Amino acid sequence: MTSLRPTDEHTLNDGTTLPLIGLGTYGLTGADGVTAMRHALDTGYRMLDTAVNYDNEAEVGRAVAGSGLDRDAMQIVTKVPGRHHRSAEQCVEDSLRRLGTDHVDLVLIHWPNPTQNEYEYAWDGLVAARERGLTRSIGVSNFHPHHLDRIIRSVGVTPSVNQVELHPSFAQDTMREAHAERGILTEAWSPLGKREARYDAPEVAGPAERHQVTPAQVILRWHLQRGVLPIPKSATPERQRANIDLFGFQLTDDEVAAISALSRPDGRLFGGDPDHHEED
Repeated sequence: MTSLRPTDEHTLNDGTTLPLIGLGTYGLTGADGVTAMRHALDTGYRMLDTAVNYDNEAEVGRAVAGSGLDRDAMQIVTKVPGRHHRSAEQCVEDSLRRLGTDHVDLVLIHWPNPTQNEYEYAWDGLVAARERGLTRSIGVSNFHPHHLDRIIRSVGVTPSVNQVELHPSFAQDTMREAHAERGILTEAWSPLGKREARYDAPEVAGPAERHQVTPAQVILRWHLQRGVLPIPKSATPERQRANIDLFGFQLTDDEVAAISALSRPDGRLFGGDPDHHEED
């Protein structure tokens, strides 16, 4: 997917849609967080990604309510934490109250928490929440293929999305292939790589100079051309504008391949392997 327009969307396996890029909201709390999210919506973002454990669903709700935009013109995504795997449906209801809305557009299981071994219960709860109209789509985050296959076999419903760590140092080619085989959209958290961002790598800096854009724009465009939905987080108006301004240039196939080749097996930012990482 290379010929892209700002109005293009991803069509999910349940028939709903998501925009090509969203705003990550981790750390955007309080009045400053609301202001940052309001600016993002004013700039053109139409997807806000939050989570129960981000402790900012109320701020997301205030930003959406104060944006002047029709609720159906934007997408709200939230996530169920590990402590609510056995009460996922109730967790969604609680999120709706904090967000001040009657539905969200996508709910994800945040982590599988393998030692807890209750993510099948969470998936049952999200299926029930979708059937009640509390959410339009359901998916997962940080699931390996064997986690995906277990819930698909157990419940008979395939997630629409799997949000995973994905950036040039950890390109997740095998995971993207697994998603494609199952009809699941790949979303990328930490799409720029945070402290490991490869802005100075020739494979990124070179295209930035050739296309007269920033290295961050090159990396985000790399995601788009690989069919991945990135959710960069920024509270800075200038960076928010730059991060969504990705449609005036196009990377060559060789440039995309060179950035992908920066990936390392140990490229995770903090060792958050879903087979071992646990969240409360």
